[in-house]
Amino acid sequence: MQPAQKKFLIRFVAALGAFYLLVAIQPVNDRVVVPFTELLVRVSTVLLAALGERTQSFGTIIQSPAFAVDVKNGCNGIEAALLLVAAMLAFPAPAKQRMLGIVAGLALIQGVNLFRIVSLFWLGVHHRDVFELFHAAVWQTALILLAVGIFLAWSRRAGGGGRAEASG
Repeated sequence: MQPAQKKFLIRFVAALGAFYLLVAIQPVNDRVVVPFTELLVRVSTVLLAALGERTQSFGTIIQSPAFAVDVKNGCNGIEAALLLVAAMLAFPAPAKQRMLGIVAGLALIQGVNLFRIVSLFWLGVHHRDVFELFHAAVWQTALILLAVGIFLAWSRRAGGGGRAEASG
């Protein structure tokens, strides 16, 4: 492994660890993560209503007469977002490129995550037999692969094919 690769790996693991520790702190969870998840639930409820589903939201719960889900940590897209941000911060690229990549990447991850929540609820109502498969296997994997794919695409552009200047 080359020194630049080692530096990236060390920075990535350190950033990812710090982010996971940060969101594990109860006040951060209560004041940032839970309100963010509640926002996702409210937006998902509006989208589901637009699709004709009779839904209501209460905190992190979406319910209808036929089905209910509680959107927990792990289903709010935060893990995929932290993975992406840690990788982009660890990568040697100009600060402006990092910020643009982070903003665009987070927007894409959360847009797909909203689609994920809505589609899972719809599956729970209309095809409950496949809900757990899509919840635990398909969408979890897809969101992490999306974060990795965004990083790979961004790093090619931001790094100029591997010729980026290191920035702090």
